Amino acid sequence: MLTPMVAGGVVFPGLFLLSKNTLQRLPQLRWEEADAVIVSARLVSSVQAVMASTAGYIVSTSCKHIIDDQHWLSSAYTQFAVPYFIYDIYAMFLCHWHKHQVKGHGGDEGGTRAPDSTWAVARGYLHKEFLMVLHHAVMVLVCFPLSVVWRQGKGDFFLGCLLMAEVSTPFVCLGKILIQYKQQHTLLHKVNGALMLLSFLCCRVLLFPYLYWAYGRHAGLPLLAVPLAIPAHVNLGAALLLAPQLYWFFLICRGACRLFRPRSSPPPSPCQPQD
Repeated sequence: MLTPMVAGGVVFPGLFLLSKNTLQRLPQLRWEEADAVIVSARLVSSVQAVMASTAGYIVSTSCKHIIDDQHWLSSAYTQFAVPYFIYDIYAMFLCHWHKHQVKGHGGDEGGTRAPDSTWAVARGYLHKEFLMVLHHAVMVLVCFPLSVVWRQGKGDFFLGCLLMAEVSTPFVCLGKILIQYKQQHTLLHKVNGALMLLSFLCCRVLLFPYLYWAYGRHAGLPLLAVPLAIPAHVNLGAALLLAPQLYWFFLICRGACRLFRPRSSPPPSPCQPQD
């Protein structure tokens, strides 16, 4: 178990540092540290998402029997990804820190920070990213032990499908980068937004009804009868995993409405005659 976890602990922070240093030192780029940190964090998240989705596809398509069939990637990648969630909590804090500094809240006129400024930024980070930090903590402290111990080698098909939920992450990351550089008006941002909406809907929201349907087909049950045929704690776990996905999907839909909604003409001035 230690080998995949050590490998993940080296790969993800190492890729972040490599990307950040490259963006800062290449003569053609010479990015500021804040930009390099934010883009590098998005890049690592996208790489992890591609790796997780690929592993999930291999596992789910290799398991013909959705309960008993096993694939070595299911446990290996789960262990490999644990350090990513720990690293990403810190990477998200770095991004928040640099955004805070860019906005001019970093310190006094002499450039020195107040003693409590770091804690103030940390509190702001936890307030803004609480749901994401909680999601990462649950993945490490709850989902990982359950997948290793409680499953006892069963259900690799379902784990593979859950790994494929990461398909939407590269589109989310690209969208945030385009917003960071104020490219909301571009065709790339609109196309990426549509792909993000579609992939998030299919791979994170509709994933859970699909898993219930897959089990129902295996057990010879109609979809609506599956929740009553499986243990209550399984339904509870699925509901807890689905709830933040629905919230994030609502935010994506709200952003998509603003993006694709035609701009209304400005209201007439008080001095302008109206019909």
